[in-house]
Amino acid sequence: MPVGYGYTILNFKLYLQMKKSVFLGALLLMATLVIPAVEAAGQEFVPVRGLCVAAPAHDDVGEFVALIDKELAPAGVNTLILRVDFGYRFTSRPELVGENPLEKQDVKSIVHACRKHGIRLIPQINLLGHQSWSTKPGKLLEVYPQFDETPKVAFPEEYKWPNPDGLYCKSYCPLHPEVHAVVFDLVDEITEVFEADAFHAGMDEVFYIAHPDCPRCQGHDPAVLFAGEVTKIQNHLGASGKELWIWGDRLIDGKTTGIGLWEGSYNHTHRAIDLIPKEVMICDWHYEQAHPTPVLFASKGLRVVACPWNKPEVGVAQVKMMNLLRENSSRVMKEKFAGMVHTYWSSARNFMDAMAGKTEKARQDPSMLTFRELIKSW
Repeated sequence: MPVGYGYTILNFKLYLQMKKSVFLGALLLMATLVIPAVEAAGQEFVPVRGLCVAAPAHDDVGEFVALIDKELAPAGVNTLILRVDFGYRFTSRPELVGENPLEKQDVKSIVHACRKHGIRLIPQINLLGHQSWSTKPGKLLEVYPQFDETPKVAFPEEYKWPNPDGLYCKSYCPLHPEVHAVVFDLVDEITEVFEADAFHAGMDEVFYIAHPDCPRCQGHDPAVLFAGEVTKIQNHLGASGKELWIWGDRLIDGKTTGIGLWEGSYNHTHRAIDLIPKEVMICDWHYEQAHPTPVLFASKGLRVVACPWNKPEVGVAQVKMMNLLRENSSRVMKEKFAGMVHTYWSSARNFMDAMAGKTEKARQDPSMLTFRELIKSW
């Protein structure tokens, strides 16, 4: 199918679905009224009890496997998302191998440990967004600068936010004719070596999309572009029976909900929620309070997991919310509220040190403490 024709269909779908958006405010208000701060004692465990953490360095794999055996499995963790990105020794695209990469035997050790305990292992590579950090490009744009959505936006010598260019992280151009041949080689290889039936594509905090500097994307509807990329990745994975997971922030209207620029979208991608495939799993991250946005995703026919980070009270509130939503939903809707995934935004080394309480600072790690409270609640 020609690219232009596909995006015309998405635009038409967007037109048809926009009428439904009037229900969003009512749904979120209803969820707020229905979810009091009650104890979840006696309720069934949420199906997904997950952890998202950076993949360990090569030298730390043995200790990480021990963590799975001694801490994660006994805590009831049944889903482990490992942020790999370019930290694996890819053979399909050796030019994209990062520093201190995991070897195949390292991954197999982790696979074996997870399989032994019935833990679903899901690798993550950031697609679309997060293709740079601070003052330099990530590996993909370093090797393939032609994929840059914003080639005229230069990296500063000293990074500050906010800045005149609105530079947080760069994106690759989703309409570049060669980009998917490259990134899908990585996706295929990493899911194969991880023996995974799902893949996490990131796709959070995409601030650069449909940028006027991009000769291919300029003038396009950001929602249609975003939905087109999600659909393309889902279709690729679905062809081999795999599932796509993504972060949910770009699908939330940050202005209407008051959720803001980071946990919601200010650049009009939120309307993509009506265009993406229903098979996609949404990781709905909120760190300051337990926003009832799982209702939004579930009402659109999408499965959703709630994701805390570094505030124990928020994580516990999210568990209660998800349990109560499941308890008070129809059978069909109940399955949409899939569970919880804790996010740890530092290295696996720091997570292991925090779990072991190696230093006073490690023992006070707020994200680790949130995880400890979370596993008591689920």
